[in-house]
Amino acid sequence: MANISDFKAQMIGGGARPNQFRVDLSFPNFVTAGTLVGLNAQFMCKAAQLPQSTVDNTQIFYRGRQVNFAGERTFAPWVVTIYNDTTFAVRNALERWSDGIMNHSQTNGRTNPGDYQVDLNVTQLDRNGAAIKSYTFRDAYPTVISPVQLDYDSNNVIETFEVEWTYNYWTSNSTSNSDFGVNVSVDTPLGTFPLPF
Repeated sequence: MANISDFKAQMIGGGARPNQFRVDLSFPNFVTAGTLVGLNAQFMCKAAQLPQSTVDNTQIFYRGRQVNFAGERTFAPWVVTIYNDTTFAVRNALERWSDGIMNHSQTNGRTNPGDYQVDLNVTQLDRNGAAIKSYTFRDAYPTVISPVQLDYDSNNVIETFEVEWTYNYWTSNSTSNSDFGVNVSVDTPLGTFPLPF
């Protein structure tokens, strides 16, 4: 019969903690001071997500009975919550990024995805700061920068805002793009895509 000691023995490392993580934001080359802002963002990212994994279902009927087959993989947007300091450094960089994709005042912007898409990372840490799980979001760019609510009744709080990222696919330290453990991809005008073996 299982007991508390058996349960504790199975909880390796005391369990993964949701407040032990690091987000690494990269910025395109056209974003001024993007490298410095990326370093700052490691501290300003208040919340993030380890992504979900979804394979859609394809359902057909055979003589009145439902038969299920694996469909295509889909990737939900990734959302990060960011603290806003008085320099607005991260928000300003994100707004410049968004403006570079599609100008706020005109209808032009960068058309080559390689110019505005980057790879982003989120890493689960243990309680000693060591990386125990990592995800990379490939060809990501911000599609929604949420508003910041201003309110006279808001005391003893620091502003936050959310950023929603669209990306082509994610990889993790437990997935691979080939049976041989070699990741091979091809760059195209539409983005970077893995080559299967």
